[in-house]
Amino acid sequence: MAQPDTLQRVEPNKHNARAQFNKPYVILISADGFRYDYDEIFHARFLQQMRRKGVSSPYMIPSYPSLTFPNHYTLVTGLYPSHHGLVGNTFMDMNSGLRYDKKAAGDSSWYGGTPLWVQAEKNSMLSACFYWVGSEAAIQGIRPAYWYKYSEAMGMDERIANVVNWLRLPEEKRPHLITFYMPEVDHAGHNTGPVSEDTRRAALFVDSAMRKLSAAVDSLGLPVNYIFVSDHGMTAVKRDSLLSLRAIPSDTSRYTLVGGGTLLGAIVKPGVDINKLYTEFKGSARGYNVYTRFNTPDNWHFSDRDDRFNRIPDIMFEPQWPRYFSDRAVKPGQHGYDPAKVHEMYATFIAWGPAFKEGVSIRPFDNVNIFSLVTHILGLPVVENTDGSVEPFLKGLK
Repeated sequence: MAQPDTLQRVEPNKHNARAQFNKPYVILISADGFRYDYDEIFHARFLQQMRRKGVSSPYMIPSYPSLTFPNHYTLVTGLYPSHHGLVGNTFMDMNSGLRYDKKAAGDSSWYGGTPLWVQAEKNSMLSACFYWVGSEAAIQGIRPAYWYKYSEAMGMDERIANVVNWLRLPEEKRPHLITFYMPEVDHAGHNTGPVSEDTRRAALFVDSAMRKLSAAVDSLGLPVNYIFVSDHGMTAVKRDSLLSLRAIPSDTSRYTLVGGGTLLGAIVKPGVDINKLYTEFKGSARGYNVYTRFNTPDNWHFSDRDDRFNRIPDIMFEPQWPRYFSDRAVKPGQHGYDPAKVHEMYATFIAWGPAFKEGVSIRPFDNVNIFSLVTHILGLPVVENTDGSVEPFLKGLK
């Protein structure tokens, strides 16, 4: 059995430009699956305290589909999934016929946009990634100065110690941007449901980790800003809510079915009339909605006109919550639904540090705006090719 890879990678010949020495620092933290209301319902004391100390929103709206890979990459590029290319956790590229999955994580050809760490490194500001979607790939030929391959083998205390060690480096080697990912709440929410004892324990573990991280970093006396977010929420799915994949006949002569769960798609074979097929599907639909890539809801940003990489299926089947496409037993907690229809998909946003005012609540906003917030704090040049802006946060910024 292969040993877990916990080796830190250090890119050679990188250093901060002198103009970056006096810039502030940002630690962008994601607690996967940390629903917008978890700090309240599970009494996460530290995070509740940080809401009062800093800037927060009642909820943050994830991008569609509300899945882990698309939304983590949206957070660091400011682009909707159809604009940056990661349209699912797994999906097919229609041009190449290749499939994206975790094994392809290090292949830069899948990733569009300019992630935060790439923008920082382009401007001679060092970055460090303790896991984040895309951080293992040389996007635009650039990796973070310090990075790890994804692994859950390293304990939280060791991870926090490594962040502190980064911030103790000399100014020319010290990262100003750090990403920090935690999977525990998502795992528990899937396995035992969104409001379970295991999920409560996982949320409180994250709360404790944030307290430890903040205390350890604050002891260094650096102007560090913390932005605590999640990628999506979690909802309960029951066995009697399942939709069989066999509800969509598999006609391999006319189309190929891809996906499942909260988004099942059909890739139509060349020469087949998509509109005729769509009419057939729509006429027999029970418990799910049918769309073509030309008539999806506007809030999805998931249509033919949005698809910059030819990765969105020709026809899509959206299960009506709490239904879920599967022919096997599924875990009791799921996500991926349209946040406009299923508010349990809403994510968390809490931020504190010297860049933020105290005790400010801002209006809910789309998660494409996080990229602009981070570049604004770090004083990095504006990237024109983004879907967000810093405007939602101006009320809470000093």
